[in-house]
Amino acid sequence: MGATGRAGSGGGRLRRTLLAALVAAAVAVPISAAASPGVPAPAPAAFASDAAPQSRYAANRANIAEAVQSAEDADRPGRAARLRAMAASGSAQFLTFDGRGRGRAVEVLGELESADRVAVLVPGSDTTLDTYERFRAGAVSLQQRLRAEHPRSAVVAWLGYDTPGTVSTTVLTPGRADDAAAELAPFLDRLRGMAGPGARLSLLCHSYGSVVCARTGTGPAVSDMALYGSPGTGAGSARELPTAARVWAGRGSGDWIGDVPHVRLGGVGFGTDPVDPAFGARPFAAGPVGHSDYLKPGTASLDSLAAIVLGTNAPASEATHG
Repeated sequence: MGATGRAGSGGGRLRRTLLAALVAAAVAVPISAAASPGVPAPAPAAFASDAAPQSRYAANRANIAEAVQSAEDADRPGRAARLRAMAASGSAQFLTFDGRGRGRAVEVLGELESADRVAVLVPGSDTTLDTYERFRAGAVSLQQRLRAEHPRSAVVAWLGYDTPGTVSTTVLTPGRADDAAAELAPFLDRLRGMAGPGARLSLLCHSYGSVVCARTGTGPAVSDMALYGSPGTGAGSARELPTAARVWAGRGSGDWIGDVPHVRLGGVGFGTDPVDPAFGARPFAAGPVGHSDYLKPGTASLDSLAAIVLGTNAPASEATHG
């Protein structure tokens, strides 16, 4: 009996080890983008807590120009080129910019001060200043889609936290998400005061960004939270999330994250799949998109997310799981 018990215990440990390894292997399938540690840059611009968006935009454009010069002086031409691209239009609207290290940036697309529909995009792993353009492309696509139906809309691309690397141990645990949630919650409160009167805010949370959103107390400012390409949230159900917003979940049939085991073992992994009906989120149609394609023009997922932001919800209500 004792020998059998020890064998069973060993088998259980083996199963747990294998499951944890499987989670790690599945999440680490994509190739991680190279980070840029130690990139010199000026300190972020300082603002009064009630500074208007326009004054923030002007100060951050100047800060980006200084960061370009710092990168050039440090013989970092790649970073310098990417920073130039961020401010190429000459009218870039950044509420926040920090060019140090992997970097942070919060960009507004549209006229925030008159917008009554505002979408806040929260990205996942490996989103840095060096990969910012791909994140921004999704924000631009969503803003164009929203404006086609509702001119008084804005999109906020919120790279307001240090995202984990795709191939890392941090991407399997909630530590970075907890830190990010502590930044995101007060930002949402401030954003409500910057937007148009009575503005409706929606959180659109991709991949590891869904772990961030699931830990963010949203208050009354946020009406909807959409989780897509999610590895799980760490919560067992939508009711456990610290929000009164309607919670949506969708996944494309071509998204590799659907193959990630939805387990949580010893603090590793994020448990229940948000698209599982047992989680209790409202499903939205995502179509055949892959993990990085949810905001691409012409996709069902973009249509659904735009409908959630606008409050029309028609495409989302007819969803099936990917």
